[in-house]
Amino acid sequence: MKKYWVPLTIVVALVLDQALKFWVKTNMYLTEEFWVLGQSWFRIHFIENEGMAFGLSFWGTTGKVLLTLLRIAAVIFISVYLRKLILRKAHWGLVLSMTLILAGAVGNIIDSVFYGVLFSESDWRTGNVASFLPDGGGYAPLLQGKVVDMFFFPLFHGRFPEWLPLMGGKEFLFFRPVFNLADSYITVGVAIILLFQRKFFPKHESKPEEPASPSPEANP
Repeated sequence: MKKYWVPLTIVVALVLDQALKFWVKTNMYLTEEFWVLGQSWFRIHFIENEGMAFGLSFWGTTGKVLLTLLRIAAVIFISVYLRKLILRKAHWGLVLSMTLILAGAVGNIIDSVFYGVLFSESDWRTGNVASFLPDGGGYAPLLQGKVVDMFFFPLFHGRFPEWLPLMGGKEFLFFRPVFNLADSYITVGVAIILLFQRKFFPKHESKPEEPASPSPEANP
């Protein structure tokens, strides 16, 4: 069973990620939200990421396709690296971290590659939710889908002090980004590597050679 834990972890992570995205996509309209367990600091807030992290995008449709292809190339690279780690029996923590990063990357790639074909458009203006495999086709061609995000943690908000340069007097919100399970996998994987990098990548320092002791004949 031990040799199957990596692919099993990836499969379970992907199923959870895609199941949640499917539920949000087919049960909520864009920008709709609700409080989890009545808590204002933990919300399910449905948005779609059109490009890179934090909703950034570039070069329109061409940039979207290039970004998706770049993500696929990154997944291939991570997969090859993960296989090397497993073969050389690297620290299990490093293998787990790379497994989570791979699962997260694949989870978001599925959205980018297939969601435009599989779902209709989510429309916040009419309150209509998306449908799966619509008769009229999806909202975008292959490789041009949008990534579904839903976790929103507005822990607290306030106002910057007036004396602060540039930002003085402006309101702020922490934590503003909306993300998904796949993003969480990547964040946790990277955090583990940063926290335990000395254990994962130990430095093998060569010991200085001891000077040879003088032979008895050399003594006067």
